[in-house]
Parts: sequence; structure tokens; C-alpha cells
Amino acid sequence: MKERIALFPGSFDPITKGHESIVLRALPLFDKIIVAIGENPAKKHLSEMFSFQQRLLWLKQTFANFDKIEIKSFSCLTIDFARQTGAEYILRGLRNPTDFQYESNIARINQDLSPEIETVFLMTTPEDAIISSSLVKEILTFGGDIRRFLPLQVAETIVKATQVICTNT
Repeated sequence: MKERIALFPGSFDPITKGHESIVLRALPLFDKIIVAIGENPAKKHLSEMFSFQQRLLWLKQTFANFDKIEIKSFSCLTIDFARQTGAEYILRGLRNPTDFQYESNIARINQDLSPEIETVFLMTTPEDAIISSSLVKEILTFGGDIRRFLPLQVAETIVKATQVICTNT
């Protein structure tokens, strides 16, 4: 029987509990899940808060105890990377209807480019539906407490590295 491999691509800037939950809840569905940071050289450093190496380390730490999870990176079309890794599924998490609209358009294009690769959507848990990397970065920028939104080791690293004081301007 052929191994069921899923690719879970993203920027993970930073990885959130929502990302972690999607991967862990998908584990029973697949033989292997490749969690991969996509790098777009044209957009490099435009919106990244954390370095590529730091994000890769956090992914490795977050999923260190799971043999069925591999951590990788890529700098090509996601669908091409899925083919290269033998993934027949692209795993995506959905928080709300806006995510569905955006992700379904990408899934349709990917289906057109590579009909043998299927996109699988998982809804986030209700408690994770409000979490996005963008909001975490905004909270962090203004010194807010981001620990509830991130895997423990990620939150600890960030909290130790940042000490922002709110100022009145």
C-alpha cells in the first residue's frame, strides 16, 4: 500500500497553536506529514518578523516527539514541492469563511496544475480560530502577552528575547 503523505506548507512566522493543532489532528489521517516553510525570494524579509533559521528551529522543537512529522523548506511552487516530496495531499487549516475563500482558490489552481494532488481542509478548533501569525506579531509589537497563542517553547523564546514597554505618544 502506498504511503499517504501530506504537505503542510506555510511561512510559520511564527508557528502558532493553531498550526500545531491542525498538524496533530491530521496525524491519524496520514502516514507522514511534511511541515515545510515556503520561501519566496521575491518577498524575502518584507513581512517576516523572525528569521528563517529561527522559524525552522521552532518547527523542529514543536514536532520533535513525532516520528511521522518531517520538517523541510522549499522555494518553488507549493504544488511542485508536493510532487518532489511524493505528497499526494496538501493540508490546510481554515479559521473562517475568508480563509475558505482564499484557500479554495489556491486549491483549485493546484488541482488544475496537478490533478493527482488533493487539498485537504481541516477546521481549526474554536479556541484556535482567532489565532493568526499576523495578529500574534501585532500583539508582540506592542508588548502584549502572546504566550496563549504559541507552542510553549516558541513563546518562551520570544518572551525572553523581547521586552517592549508601552509608551504614551
